[in-house]
Amino acid sequence: MRIRPARAEEATALTELVLRSKAHWGYDAEFLEACREELTVRPGEIADRRIVVAEDADLGMLGVASLEGTAPQGRVGLCFVEPRAIGRGVGRALYSHVMGAARDLGFTRITIESDPNAEPFYRRMGARPVGRTPSGSIAGRELPLLEVVFATPRDGWTHAWTGGRRAVHLGNVAEFQSQFGPASSQAAHYSCLAALISPHPAVLILPRAVPPDWIDLVGGALGWGPVEVYDGLTEPGAASGMDRSRTGPVRRLFPAADPALPVPPDEQASGLSRAVLSRPALAERLKSLGLPLVPWGRTPAFAELAGEPLGPDALRYESKRAAHELFTRLSPAHPGIRVPEQWQAATRRAAARLLRARSREGRATVVKTEHGAGGSGTWVIRDYGFRPPLPRGPLLLEEFVAGETEPRDLTFDGLVDTAGRVHEVGVAVMDVEGTAYQGATVGPGVVPQPLTETLARFGRAVGERIAASGYRGWFDVDFVTGPDGRPAPTEINLRMTGPSVAFMVKARLDETRGGDHLVRTVDHVPLGARLPGPELSALLRETAKRCGGIDAVLVPSIPTASFEPAPRLGVVLAAHTRERLDAAEALVRAAAQDTGRMFTP
Repeated sequence: MRIRPARAEEATALTELVLRSKAHWGYDAEFLEACREELTVRPGEIADRRIVVAEDADLGMLGVASLEGTAPQGRVGLCFVEPRAIGRGVGRALYSHVMGAARDLGFTRITIESDPNAEPFYRRMGARPVGRTPSGSIAGRELPLLEVVFATPRDGWTHAWTGGRRAVHLGNVAEFQSQFGPASSQAAHYSCLAALISPHPAVLILPRAVPPDWIDLVGGALGWGPVEVYDGLTEPGAASGMDRSRTGPVRRLFPAADPALPVPPDEQASGLSRAVLSRPALAERLKSLGLPLVPWGRTPAFAELAGEPLGPDALRYESKRAAHELFTRLSPAHPGIRVPEQWQAATRRAAARLLRARSREGRATVVKTEHGAGGSGTWVIRDYGFRPPLPRGPLLLEEFVAGETEPRDLTFDGLVDTAGRVHEVGVAVMDVEGTAYQGATVGPGVVPQPLTETLARFGRAVGERIAASGYRGWFDVDFVTGPDGRPAPTEINLRMTGPSVAFMVKARLDETRGGDHLVRTVDHVPLGARLPGPELSALLRETAKRCGGIDAVLVPSIPTASFEPAPRLGVVLAAHTRERLDAAEALVRAAAQDTGRMFTP
């Protein structure tokens, strides 16, 4: 399916399509005739009304839409789908196209005079009801009036990230982690989040196989066009990538590895960049697209694949020790920030001595390995007698910042562009259980403005230092809030993270649906039973529909853990109010738990 400008000679055919679509709702011939004048498409108006057509090479015209008026305020005059194509994503694609065009042309507010039957669709797409308006065809009849307000500029950090273009996404989570030690056992699942590391991907490359229709569910929620998916590249015996578009799977074969470019055995499980390099046809395909190549994290192998050098100090501040040293140097210029004390223990025994002494004084201590993601390699020791087994040294011991001030766990996200300029993305509240990251929430009002400004000032200062060290890409700075309300920085992540996914989804929804969304990532939703792929897809489709019924959006983010011994899934949720966002999360969690009933006598 493609969307193109309508042609003058199609005016009569488009009028008949509109009337057939209107008749789908059960209106009789008399009613439709009364509406004909208002719904007629005239040849001389097609350009001025910015009328576009959705068409299929085999099925012909499937729908029509229009963006009318003069910026900054306009309206959706038409949005009609051929009855035989209803439910196939045509309306969603047309709506997203019109909203994207509106932003490109400088519109800030779009109104929609909706048929009552279509109002739920527009609300699912993010339009807000603002009242009623008289029908232009039927005297005394009123129609729902909805609006879309674009709250953020289209350029800014999103343009700095990919140049405003679609991108190639590389889910090299394990590859990145392996630079600093063994990769997490969950890295393969977490790599699915790479689908969401720019607002609009063209290609997704993953180490392990994913459910065939998963990308369709994600793309449908976010208004993407077709996305090529090459998955399973690091699985044993991987011989090909899958190219899946929203119209169905297409097999595109690539050799498992060029014999002259073997994948070393120790990289087969984690070296996604190397796996691409070992398939010259795939590497050439990516190069031929001329699109930005966005990794989860930067590595020497990725630098070779992308042709972008990785300096020797570029990843220096991924180290929690180096990050703390940087925080200490920056803190005098940032009185709103407090830096917790940190000590280095060369051995496990030295760490135990310090922990014992602090425990006797009633002081809690955070024990950290120098590197770790998502809370791995971090423990909070409150009582020396009840401590977990510690790894071998060296270890970092840090003052535990107590406090119950909300929001407690925070992060600032930013990026360093190719020229070394720092761009602020935003701040988020993280959901952390113990030391384990569970998800994050971004959007208006999530973090109080004074605290946002404090985090942003410090985050930008960190960004300038990491840029000076040679780093280019996404970064974040994590904080905890102390009892005095001051945030304490705890680590720097020089890679994509869970909160970065929330910012990407927000940017995409704000662009295509308008408004200023609240977005929440939930990486661990327990399932009541282990679900194979088809059953999981059915659950996600039904739950997404139910979320739409409360004006929320569900994006499935981690679909590969549903058959694990402790089955789970990951989702991203979005809505325009906190109440709807919370309701959507409760709905998803309940639906996930209810899967256990399928196996209960």
